[in-house]
Order: sequence, then structure tokens, then C-alpha cells
Amino acid sequence: MLNKTRIVILGGSAGIGLSVAQRAAAEGAQVVIVSSSEARVKEALASVPDSVGHALDLRSEQAVRSLFDRLGPFDHLVYTAGEELLFAPLAELDLGKARQFFELRYWGALAAVKAACPQIRQGGSVVLTGGLAGHRPHPGFAIGSSICGAMEALTRALAVELAPIRVNIVTPGFVDTELWSNIPEATRKQMFAQAASRLPVGHVAKPIEIAEHYLAFMKGSYVTGQRLIVDGGGALV
Repeated sequence: MLNKTRIVILGGSAGIGLSVAQRAAAEGAQVVIVSSSEARVKEALASVPDSVGHALDLRSEQAVRSLFDRLGPFDHLVYTAGEELLFAPLAELDLGKARQFFELRYWGALAAVKAACPQIRQGGSVVLTGGLAGHRPHPGFAIGSSICGAMEALTRALAVELAPIRVNIVTPGFVDTELWSNIPEATRKQMFAQAASRLPVGHVAKPIEIAEHYLAFMKGSYVTGQRLIVDGGGALV
């Protein structure tokens, strides 16, 4: 069902976004990969057949609007862009940095949908990205949890306002991606091992395990305004 469709993936040069691009291309879609790093875009294009790429600052509404004016019509928008996660106890939280954290993950997504929706063809969709922290926060997750909650509320509101364009959100749990790169490697490995020991599935996800569900939302012509938690059972334990 994705054969000969055109899919724009913002944040598509690494992690979940790159896996979505690879899987969509394998099903015959033409993929447009957008990221802030020109080098990473070029690297991603080498692994995604029939793809094109653009490097731009997704925090800039003007740059994003200009991109979609140039791209023209397409079928599906995927937003997976994010930076290293922000963890801090409330007493130590830098509110300036906290506000900046919303720029890419929330405001960037909103600007992208605003600019893109006039170009989305009939039967098309938007798939956004949340996180399990919105449901199962841990100490120090105040900002990440807030953004995840805001993204889910935004999804429901946009599904109503933009209909018949479908808008859904994938909510991953622990995924082994570059977003954890600000945590020392030894600490990160220990964290993943502890998480895996608690999860019913017994392992932390690889990006490809999450990517499949973005494709399902693109194909699901009778699904909108919905959240899909893909967490290996993390919400249960």
C-alpha cells in the first residue's frame, strides 16, 4: 500500500526515522529525508533506495515552510526529530534549557504539520512521535514527560481539525538510539540491561522494531487520532 507513495520524514537520518525510511523504501515508496546535519543526510541516502534529502534547521518555521513549498504534493508526513534527552531533578532544572527542549520536539512538529498539510494528498496522513515517559515518568523526567503528553494532546486536536488527513502518534518505550548519547556508555549499558530485565519481552528495542508501526499508521485508512504504545510491555511493569 506504500508502493509509489511519497513520504517525507523529518528526523529521517538516524534512529527510528532512518528505519522508517528504509522500511518504506523497501515497500516501494519514494522517501524524502530531512535532518539538521547535511553529512548525516548524505549517509542516510546511501542506505535508502529512491530517496532524496534536505538539511535544514527544523526549529526554523521559515525554513520548514520553504521546504514544503519546494517539495510540492506528497502522501505521508512522519516526524521523528529529536535531540539528546534532558534529565534533571526539578531543583536543578535550568528552565532556559527546558524551554529550548520544546523547540524541536513540540514546536518543530507543530510548524512542520502546519506547513505540510496543504501539500498532503487525499488519503494521506501524519505520524508523530511521543514517548512512554508521558505515561510512566521517572524522577528527573519532568520536561520529557511534559513534551510527550503535549504531543499526544496535539495529535488528537489535529486529527479533528485536519480531517480527512489522518493524524496518529507512535509512543515508544526504551529504544537503543543516539538520543541516549549524552549518558556515559557504561551507565547507558547498565540502564538498558536493567530495563531489559524488567520488560516482559526481555530486551530493549532496536529502531526497526518501532518503525514497523509508523508504516502501519500510514496504511491504516480507518485510524486517526490514536496513540500506539510500543514499549515491550513497559507500561505494565
